[in-house]
Amino acid sequence: MGQSDTSTATYIDGKRVPDFFIVGHMKSGTTALYGALMRHPLVYMPRSKEPWFFADEVKLDAPPRPYGHGWTPRSLEEYLSLFEAAEPSQRAGEASAIYLSSPTAARRIAEVQPAARIIAVIREPASFLRSLHLQFVQNYLETQHDFRKALSLEKARRRGQKVQRNEYWPGATLYSDHVRYVEQLQRFEAAFPAAQIKVIIYDDFRSDNEAIVRDIWRFLDVDDTVPVKMREANPSVRVRSQRLLELTHAVAQGRGPATRAVNATARMLAPSQLTRESAMAIRDRLFFGSPKPPDEALMLELRRRFAGEVSALSEHLGRDLVSLWGYDRLG
Repeated sequence: MGQSDTSTATYIDGKRVPDFFIVGHMKSGTTALYGALMRHPLVYMPRSKEPWFFADEVKLDAPPRPYGHGWTPRSLEEYLSLFEAAEPSQRAGEASAIYLSSPTAARRIAEVQPAARIIAVIREPASFLRSLHLQFVQNYLETQHDFRKALSLEKARRRGQKVQRNEYWPGATLYSDHVRYVEQLQRFEAAFPAAQIKVIIYDDFRSDNEAIVRDIWRFLDVDDTVPVKMREANPSVRVRSQRLLELTHAVAQGRGPATRAVNATARMLAPSQLTRESAMAIRDRLFFGSPKPPDEALMLELRRRFAGEVSALSEHLGRDLVSLWGYDRLG
């Protein structure tokens, strides 16, 4: 059983600096992990799950991210204010799943908190990218909701053609950049000692999330005997109507002729005490349904494409992910 050491709490100009970071990947259980960790009495995590502060590719002058998916502080002082409610006895942390793929986040985190503990979650590439695409369509980062077609646009997007209407994370839909696992881990390994980095395999978290959460609590030096409370979070969904989603996105961003009328109607119809969670649940029922079955031919193509990355990751981690993920049976 671990106990948090209050002497390790770090401050800059009297403001609390986070002790640990869940750095990604997206669609790999990081939201569920965030929820489980923040329910520990000796762990503090802000309600804004993904500040994205240390990722230089995020555009700070862009409009707000859609549908309440966090906000990005403009300064270190503003960022550290997220942790001002943390008690000295608590481990403070955040969960920005963009950090693992970010070229700059590891270095920038180390500059502010060299003692940071880093938690990364890695998922099999084909299933990861399929879920990522579904999430990007849901969040309006991706307007091409056919997965194969979205992948085929990558070369054009690198040339600046067919660029998304995505003003805050322009490179998000360059899908292959998200599957440079060894390169991503090496950036953190160059910035932090090995003892400060924990890599979780998504399959392990799915098969026994309680054991993984307790292992992370030990990694953070907090009591690992408290009850683990898990909730399903951020499941993959399919957009029912792309045109309706685009309309609501424009309204949310304050754009288009319908904005004023829709906002007025919403104020008349919405209960005064409607919570963000209730509003999000209503939105999800209206716009999203269960995803269609994967295109198995495309999934096989992706596995063959990323087989070299899986082999390199297996060697890097000293674990046979080739067999675990079925890459030894591709034919």
